Parts: sequence; C-alpha cells; structure tokens
Amino acid sequence: MTENIIDFSDITEKDVFTKEGSYCGELKDIEINMGKFGVRAVVVGAKKGSYLAQKVGGAKNVVIPYHMVEAIDDIVLIKDFQTSDAQKEA
Repeated sequence: MTENIIDFSDITEKDVFTKEGSYCGELKDIEINMGKFGVRAVVVGAKKGSYLAQKVGGAKNVVIPYHMVEAIDDIVLIKDFQTSDAQKEA
C-alpha cells in the first residue's frame, strides 16, 4: 500500500479500527525501516476496554506490523487478527 503523507502529524492520533469495525485505539507512532525507506510498523495506543486492549491484556502501546494496515484516511483500518496471529509475528 502506498500512502503519501506530507507530515507525520497528519496521521498521529487517528482512530484505529479493524476491518470488522472493532475500535482499537489511536495511532501513536510509526516505525520506519531506514534501509528500505518504508514503514515497518505502526504503534497503536490501545484504549481501555477496546478490542485491541482485550486481545493484549490491557491498555498499552501495541506494535502492529505494517502489512496488517489496510487503509489510512480519516481513520486507520487494520486487518482483524487472533492473539495467536500477533504472537507469530513477534
């Protein structure tokens, strides 16, 4: 997915949802692969009680591999996942 972003502040604090519509939290940061000049992952601040917080066991910052990001616009959409899927990525 190619995304042209003028400024990092254009995407931070955007709400993050799964493709199925489950609220996950807010986009807090991105991880850059400087060797490939691309995004490696996004960091989502999982809100207490959100789908993502339930999956990881509480409110915390969660690193989501960039290949799981479906779209970035007014909101960020990520693929739905099982906890075992996230553990395989680590």
